[in-house]
Amino acid sequence: EAQLVESGGGTVHPGGSLRLSCAASGFIFSSYAMNWVRQTPGNVLEWVSSINSDGGITYYADSVKGRFTISRDNAKNTLYLELNSLKSEDTAMYYCVRATSSIAFYYDAPVARSRFASWGQGTQVTVSS
Repeated sequence: EAQLVESGGGTVHPGGSLRLSCAASGFIFSSYAMNWVRQTPGNVLEWVSSINSDGGITYYADSVKGRFTISRDNAKNTLYLELNSLKSEDTAMYYCVRATSSIAFYYDAPVARSRFASWGQGTQVTVSS
């Protein structure tokens, strides 16, 4: 059974940085695209970023492009999200999410949980002065 365990969340001031990690197990990590999805205080599931199985292709939501960086280490079965220049509107629960194939996609609308294969338990990011 697939397991995804996120870590690295916390409370930071506007303009601050965080690095989220996601440890994957129970499936062949290097065979699947991965995503970060966040749930806002209003309970909307917003897609943040995706990366294909070998890490060579990445996509970002317009709201985070240029500030967030997704990466993966297939040797360590770990997914990362570097968050820089954080804003109050980045406050959310961040989920590590496994895709259903090796291909990464760009999503321009709120997403449903059923679109993806597996979800982690989430890590909270709070941006507050």
